[in-house]
This record gives sequence, structure tokens and C-alpha cells, in this order.
Amino acid sequence: MSLLKQLASRGFGRDRVFARRTVGGIQPLPFKEHSLRSQIMATPIPPQLTIPIGVNDSGAITLLVSIGDQVLKYQKLAVISIAEKGCSEVPVHAATSGVITSIEDSIVADHLEQKQLCISLATDGLDEALQPDPPPNYSQLPNADLVSLIRDAGIIGMGGAGFPTADKLSGFGESAAEFLIINAAECEPYITADEALLRERANKVVLGADILRKACAAQRCIIAIEDSKPDAIAALKQALLEQINLEQGCELVLIPSKYPAGSERQLIQCVTGIEIATGQHPTENGVIMHNVGTANACYEAIIEGKPCISRVTTLSGQALKTPKNFEVLIGTAADFLFELCGIEANKSQNGIVGGSLMGSRLESNKAAICKTTNCLIAASENEFPTPKAEQACIRCGFCADVCPSRLLPQQLLAFSKSSNTTQLLEHGLLDCIECGACDYVCPSHIPLVSIYKKSKELVETRNQSLEHSNYWQQRFQFRQYRSKKEKDQALSKKADASTHSAQVTKQAAKPQKGEADFISKEQASRDIAAAVARVKARREEKKK
Repeated sequence: MSLLKQLASRGFGRDRVFARRTVGGIQPLPFKEHSLRSQIMATPIPPQLTIPIGVNDSGAITLLVSIGDQVLKYQKLAVISIAEKGCSEVPVHAATSGVITSIEDSIVADHLEQKQLCISLATDGLDEALQPDPPPNYSQLPNADLVSLIRDAGIIGMGGAGFPTADKLSGFGESAAEFLIINAAECEPYITADEALLRERANKVVLGADILRKACAAQRCIIAIEDSKPDAIAALKQALLEQINLEQGCELVLIPSKYPAGSERQLIQCVTGIEIATGQHPTENGVIMHNVGTANACYEAIIEGKPCISRVTTLSGQALKTPKNFEVLIGTAADFLFELCGIEANKSQNGIVGGSLMGSRLESNKAAICKTTNCLIAASENEFPTPKAEQACIRCGFCADVCPSRLLPQQLLAFSKSSNTTQLLEHGLLDCIECGACDYVCPSHIPLVSIYKKSKELVETRNQSLEHSNYWQQRFQFRQYRSKKEKDQALSKKADASTHSAQVTKQAAKPQKGEADFISKEQASRDIAAAVARVKARREEKKK
């Protein structure tokens, strides 16, 4: 049988263009071509790494090193136990060799926009490493062992909120997932990290996807990518052809190029037809999704035995002379990367973490790269001008047309202004994914997403107040119940005591058996004597 026929029979290498109509969305200018001109570049070892451990209130942090310790590359530095229910420990490793200089809170380039506990490492330039210990053939390992190895490598979601990958894989328990989706739909403007990774390391991504598929025992593995990435698509097709010996192949699905096609719920609906209901998690519907970067990290952990110490990050923006994608060591400062690209200080106005639509302001150019930092933009005034003054809503309806979650932004705006949390919840505020599509098309320049974020905070505050109120109400009700119970017990004891006292008194007043018999005979004698006396008295009266 020819190779193509073998592929056709097993479903390999056949890409499908999904014709299902996507709801809403926009097509902004991509601004991707500049960072894709060159290949992924490995960065030199910076003089200082500030390795993020985690936010202090996100879980218990266990430090395994102290200030002054000499550490080696791949050495475990700390472990954070994620506070969220069901999450396990995530280790953090040294990205190179050096000496620990400080352990303190520092600014991190991520979406949390708050300081995190970080370990500062003064690098020695030697890059001395522990010897990697690759496991045996992953196809022969049990699923649980694969999940354990992924957990030990410290892998988290590389394209989203950073949820621990191992916990996501084991979320199905004994049952198998129906769909494993590898999200290659990099729809946000400026970001090209996943596209560059696929273009140059598609084989690693495909093997990483197979590792993830085996770890969660998924029935189908789908790599979903936008149809506007011809080089990455060609590389994926070639990789799928070369990996014909896999136990179960991956399907390549092309989706329409529209923002926000890469959003989790929208991509799941587009690829599988499954609509995730409000409050539900994809795993409840048999679906699990991972990023391209996560698949690559799993390949390095399982095939090469290396923990997660680096990631591909896009450096872009008009203020940079040579935008490109870097293989960045975790903990590298943003300004170190900007200098590698040749930043023009006179053009740079501010930095942005993430894309232009969902990204956030870079608090400092000294901010450290973390595992979720997929893009840094050295923004110029020309690219990101000062926002125009907000005007009144003209009720054009453009925001409703582009909303991928099928919400009514005008109504949400009105309820946000009146702080009507009940109506906000009923109109699906929590379904808003904050993609910024409504902001993009609003002719009145209303910062809708910012308003919705504040409304979500208001809802969260209200929910916390309700939780506290319910808690103290339960405590009050329990106190009332306990007080009533104590009173009832006291009354019951008093009644029992009174009953007992009455019984004792009655028992004391009752004559004993011998005494009762004696009194009865004496009384009988007196009664007899009295009767005899009366009879005698009547006889004497008759005689007279």
C-alpha cells in the first residue's frame, strides 16, 4: 500500500476546513510579518535572572534554596501548591547556573499585574547543568506516569492563565476525554510565538500532542489552526506525514481567520460543535485544550528529560529595529530582550504584555519573563495613540454584531452604570471573555471592556458579601438553635427535678405497710366501741 493510501486509511495528513459559521468576531490588522522574518533566536545568558515562583496568596510556597546557594541548571528551586481546589504542586527550576542573590517580591510580565515572589539568580555564564534523565519510550508508560513526569517538569498552560498541565490532564479521573484540542489559532495581533514554533518545530509539537493525548487517554486529537498561516500549516502536514508510526494520529483542522478564534469556548464550538454552558468547564463536556507551547514543553520533558525553563516569546512593535521571536530563559528581564532587538528610545512610549487587544500594560521594563509571557510589544505613539475622548452611546449595535459570546454590550453598559448586579448576571456578564472586539468597533470610543471588568469586580464583591452574610447568618442561626436547645434542656432538667421531688414527697407521706396495718386495727377497735356505746344508749332510752 502506498504511503498516501496508508495516510488516508488512518486519517493522517488530511486537513479539514471548518465551514461552521462563527459568531461575531473582527479581523484587525495582524502586524505579524515583522517578527516572522527571521527564525527563533536563542538569547544569550543574561547577567541576572529573576525567576517567578508565584503570587503569595495563590498557594503555599516551599523554598528549596537560600540566599548564597550555588545552583545548577535544571535544579529545583521551589514548589508552589496552587490554592485552587484540585490543583497540585508545581515545581520551579533554575534556567542556568549561578548564585542566589535575593528572594523577594518583584514585577513579572504577566496578566496578573501584581508582584510575585521571585528568586534572583546571578548567572555565572558557565551554564553548568544537571544531567537530564529522559524516561523510556513514552508509549510504553502508563498514563499516570506520564502525568507525574509532566508535573515534575513544572509545565503549566503556556498560552493562557497558567493552569497546571498535569492537573488538567488528570481532571477526567478514570474516564477518557473525547477530544484533545491543540490550540494553534494564534489570532491576537502581534503575537507569532506559536506560529514560529510550528514553522520550525512542528515535529516536536506533534509528538508533544501525542504525549498529551496518551496522558489524558483522549479518543481524538485535533490540532486547530487558522487558515491564514500557510507556512505553519505546511510544516504541520509534513510532520503528520513523518509521524505515521504513532498509535493514533492527529487531525489537522483549519478554522476561519477571525479574532478571537483562539478563545477556548469559541474554538471548542467551532471545532467540535459543543457549546460550553455558563459555569461549566470544558472537561465536563469531554474536551481538554492545550496550547502549542505546552505541547512543545511536554516533548522536551518526556523525550529530552528537561524541565520547563524557557519559552518562545514574541518581541514586536515599531520601537524595535529587529522584531523577532526568542527562546527566552524564564526570569529574563524585558529590557534585556528589548536591547537585543535594538529599541529606539525616542519611539517607545510604553510596553505591553500580550497582544494589542487583550494585552495589559507592562509595569516596568525590568519585569521578568514568566511561563505565560507570549509577547512583549515596545509600543510607539503611532501604533497606540492616546485614546480619544469617550462620547455618548449612539446605539449603533456594532458591539453586539461582533461579540463572540452573543451578549448585548449596550445593555451591559447601562446596567454597569447603574450598578445593577442582578441584571448584569442575568444578561451574561460573566460570559464576557474581555476580547476587546466591542472596544475595537465602538464609534463612540467607550472603553467597554474596562467598564465590564469593574462590573465583574463589583459582582465579585457582592458575592463575597453574600457569602459573608450567609456565613454569619448561619452562625447566628446556629447560636439561636444552641441557645434554645440549652434553655429546653434546662427546663427539662427543672421539670424532671420537680417531678422527682413530688414523687419523693408523696412517697414520704405514704405510710409504711406495717404502720398502715396497725393503724387500721386500732381504728376498727374504736369504731366497734363507739357502735356498742350507741346501741347501749338506744336500749336505755327504750326502757325509760
